[in-house]
Amino acid sequence: MQFSKSSVFGLLGILILFSFSPTFIPFAYSQTSSSSASNNNSLAPAAGFADLIEQVSPAVVHVAVSGKVSSSRQNTPEFNFPPGSPFEDFFEQFRNQRPQQDEEDETLRPLGIGSGFIISADGYIVTNNHVVENADEITVTMTDGEEYGAELQGTDSKTDLALLKINARKSLPFVSWGDVDRSRVGDWVIAIGNPFGLGGSATTGIISAIGRDIRSGPYDDYLQVDAAINRGNSGGPLFNLDGDVIGINSAIYSPTGGSVGIGFSIPSNMARNVIEQLQESGTVQRGWLGVQIQPLDKDLAEGFGRADNSGALVNSIVDGSPAEKAKFRPGDIILEFDGKAIEEMRDLPRIVAETHAGDKVSVLIIRDGEERALSVVIDPYPEDDVQLSIAEPDTQSDNPLGAELVALTRQSRTQYRIPTGAQGVLVVSVNSDSLAQENGIRAGDLIQRVGRSSVSRPADVIAAVNQAIKSDQDAVVFLYSRGGTSSFMPFRLK
Repeated sequence: MQFSKSSVFGLLGILILFSFSPTFIPFAYSQTSSSSASNNNSLAPAAGFADLIEQVSPAVVHVAVSGKVSSSRQNTPEFNFPPGSPFEDFFEQFRNQRPQQDEEDETLRPLGIGSGFIISADGYIVTNNHVVENADEITVTMTDGEEYGAELQGTDSKTDLALLKINARKSLPFVSWGDVDRSRVGDWVIAIGNPFGLGGSATTGIISAIGRDIRSGPYDDYLQVDAAINRGNSGGPLFNLDGDVIGINSAIYSPTGGSVGIGFSIPSNMARNVIEQLQESGTVQRGWLGVQIQPLDKDLAEGFGRADNSGALVNSIVDGSPAEKAKFRPGDIILEFDGKAIEEMRDLPRIVAETHAGDKVSVLIIRDGEERALSVVIDPYPEDDVQLSIAEPDTQSDNPLGAELVALTRQSRTQYRIPTGAQGVLVVSVNSDSLAQENGIRAGDLIQRVGRSSVSRPADVIAAVNQAIKSDQDAVVFLYSRGGTSSFMPFRLK
């Protein structure tokens, strides 16, 4: 199973699948709309959806994208004849008379089609980023056939959103954002868009699941719906029965390229925050904590003495980050951020990103088996990649792990490519049929912590493991670095 969108989001949905395996496809651009008047009365499905569709469809637009394609051509074909040929002198004279430079043609060619929806009377339109990326010209067509050239106001590839602007000669119909957090699995939804370029089409279904992670980006939190969504629907809205937009249709799961009843929509609350920033400044600023995290699985939870595996496990801290200033430590388990529960690791990046830079928030953690609250001031997300500070290990040979451990030296740092400043205990060899081998430890791993204690000498590791064995523990938690990435792992002792 793959997720395919153009650029960072893989192939455009208008492309054909390149395998027979089920694939996530971003539908070609698509959007939806609604009138300025909000419909406060939920329309019962028993009465049909015609009134609701009639209300919102004028704000649905068709988005067509064109791009400049350069091609070079020669004025005349090249002829080559062997030396001494009777035609050689003639064609040499012919070559000298023609222009020496190739000519370049640059023409606008269609790149794709999609959908969009108007969110204000003055012509702001929401669509997917994968619909309009690489576009040199964007044309928006209303349901009444009127066309407008659109300007790109801003894009956000991380959430696959884009904002367009058209200058209309009249007040335009538009739709309103809905609160997706009030939606439940089983609620009716309506998708309107431009599937396969057919123009405004409406389909209905229900919300199948909430909070889907389809591994398309760092902030995945999709609605899954069974309303028919096809290539060309990308960028189109998903409506609730009040006529409010609760999602932006962006991808499908399909073994054939057509709808099989598994579509994915960006939730409105996430989209609204991004779109408002694009409307205000053309860019998106996200909050940044500065921790590297990993999931807390059942074995790790047991090693940390936890009854459940909810939360995000911190395994390293970025130098100079808000987390470092707030005294976060590796081994902290983050349970809540600004009052929002962290049920899974992936919840934390999204919630932090939605926090405004400069906000002071409270973070509930578990450290050494006890709950405590840390106060942290959030920074804006750095534009450049930030290197994480990682600690490294040392070694010794005769120990219960069945691995040779050594202290870090200049030579071992060079040999095993250990970063300067990293601390810990280095594994240089692992015996067969040993505890270390059974737990997946490899030569070159850098052991940084055992249980709740940091280690800097082989004796530290040995003592901590022996103490865990003496205490009849089933496992002890290791923090180790491999290939520059730190991770916690449960080291099984039995």
